[in-house]
Amino acid sequence: MSKEDKFKKVISHAKEYGFVFQSSEIYDGLSAVYDYGQNGTDLKNNIKDYWLKAMVQLNDNIVNIDSAILMHPKIWKASGHVDAFNDPLIDNKDSKKRYRADVLIEDYISKIDNKIQKEISKAKKKFGENFDKEQFVSTNSRILNYNNKISDINKVFSEALEKDDLKALKKLIEDLEIACPVSGSKNWTDVKQFNLMFGTKLGASAESAMDLYLRPETAQGIFVNFLNVQKTSRLKIPFGIAQIGKAFRNEIVARQFIFRMREFEQMEMQFFIKPGTQQEWYAKWKENRLAWHLSLGLGEDNYRFHDHDKLAHYADAACDIEFNFPFGFKELEGIHSRTDFDLTSHEKFSSKKIKYFDTLSNESFTPYVLETSIGLDRMFLAIFSKSLIEEKLEDGSSRTVLKFPKILAPKKVAVLPLLKKDGLPELSKQILEEFKWDYNCVYDEKDAIGRRYRRQDALGTPYCLTVDHQSLEDRTITIRDRDTMKQQRLTVQEVKNKIKTELDLKSWLTF
Repeated sequence: MSKEDKFKKVISHAKEYGFVFQSSEIYDGLSAVYDYGQNGTDLKNNIKDYWLKAMVQLNDNIVNIDSAILMHPKIWKASGHVDAFNDPLIDNKDSKKRYRADVLIEDYISKIDNKIQKEISKAKKKFGENFDKEQFVSTNSRILNYNNKISDINKVFSEALEKDDLKALKKLIEDLEIACPVSGSKNWTDVKQFNLMFGTKLGASAESAMDLYLRPETAQGIFVNFLNVQKTSRLKIPFGIAQIGKAFRNEIVARQFIFRMREFEQMEMQFFIKPGTQQEWYAKWKENRLAWHLSLGLGEDNYRFHDHDKLAHYADAACDIEFNFPFGFKELEGIHSRTDFDLTSHEKFSSKKIKYFDTLSNESFTPYVLETSIGLDRMFLAIFSKSLIEEKLEDGSSRTVLKFPKILAPKKVAVLPLLKKDGLPELSKQILEEFKWDYNCVYDEKDAIGRRYRRQDALGTPYCLTVDHQSLEDRTITIRDRDTMKQQRLTVQEVKNKIKTELDLKSWLTF
């Protein structure tokens, strides 16, 4: 199955099984805006919970807040968003389609990188266990040529972005002979900047209304609450403030399903540190965040670090954790050393003193900040797309299964009476009552048991508990594992113990 077909399968499965719907679908939809269905909401909430437990519950020096979406407009002037939160856009004159110039170039580079990955995959199949990836990459002439080409493009690309040289961006697109994906034409307009913030108004009448913005990121809500949180929690540096919340960007070129949307959620943590320690903390949080991703078992090969060539105006170091989505490696989480830009800027624009007093050294200073930020919707897509598998079975049949990390599965347990008679539904509902205090459960008595197993596989439910006539005699039930399809007959208490052990947070988050 091609990457494109795989991605289409992801999108259709997400809709068919109640994970993601097009927003306002009965009115022909709203571009790049999506609703999460009943199962998608459960999965999304479980991802949030897994992040919060790792970030806040297990760290004594990190707390969680929930700041407002609407904020004073001066905040966005202080943060630089009013003046610098722009995307470089370019139009194709023949298709009349608009694109982000930087994304066109990044996609071109990704295609070269895909060629490298294909060369590596072919060599791995050819040489098997004797394959030395590092040596192959450093000596293969094709890969060396590909990497040299990427390096040359990135040099020009980074310089153009750093200088905001829109003419250089257009020239690079023309030199690389990048064509419009729709028309195939290379007939481009000049590149222009476009601010991404959504404007709104606050007030009872148009004359007195104040111009506001829907927040384009959640970080500023943390920075403007720095003093409030520090004083009320009595936290000492180093400490962090975490937040999960909605953000809004007027993406002109929103695409790739829920990967790039106009309304999205972020999971961010700003870690406040002493100036001069930022490189040490930067390295620690890079290691910590990758370990968190790897704890979910989606495969180490699906992650990689990408260090930024061009740094944002506030950063002295930055990288992305990229994930291998169905359309290639793309940013999943950003880790940034933000220096003291944010607090210093808000101090200037608000005329309020924003400092931390160190009782040990008896001095006040502006803390530096180390940021980790994940797009929750991207995390959802990463987990969903990598978990969706078509399996050929030993009997020649096939099944579609969502092999979610079990701790994230929307429903953990499905209780299934073998038949809709003989008291089996009644006993099944009694057992359901016992399990639903601890787990999100589902009850299903419609269709043959094999079809019900397949339905739960497609929903990603890790455990199916089948109640039959023997269950009436000795209260034993059959537990079926989603991934292996193996079945065991155990007492209800033994099933409880088994599931509790396999979903124990310690076994997932100990790294």
